[in-house]
Amino acid sequence: QVQLVESGGGLVQPGGSLRLSCAASGFTFSDYDMGWYRQAPGKRELVASATTGGITNYVDSVKGRFTMSRDNAKNTVYLQMNSLQPEDTAVYYCNAKGPRWTMFKYEYWGQGTQVTVSS
Repeated sequence: QVQLVESGGGLVQPGGSLRLSCAASGFTFSDYDMGWYRQAPGKRELVASATTGGITNYVDSVKGRFTMSRDNAKNTVYLQMNSLQPEDTAVYYCNAKGPRWTMFKYEYWGQGTQVTVSS
């Protein structure tokens, strides 16, 4: 059974930090590209992604503030979020796509974790 379980969300003041985690199980984690999406009212976007080789990409609005990493030994990806702003408020979802040789035939989602940035 495939599972992506996010944790680490919560309420933080502007300028604060949070670290999201996503623990994966039920598939070969190292064969999948991973991503963090966020969903705010009326808007969904890919925030960060990490390929199987560890290459990361970020949406412009979080560059220099967010860092995504993956630990293939622990089947876990992380999103370190610093200098958080109210516009970062959203539900954050973990995503897995792969394997590459199947043209990313399989895609899985976590249940989401709420991040609220407010004073």
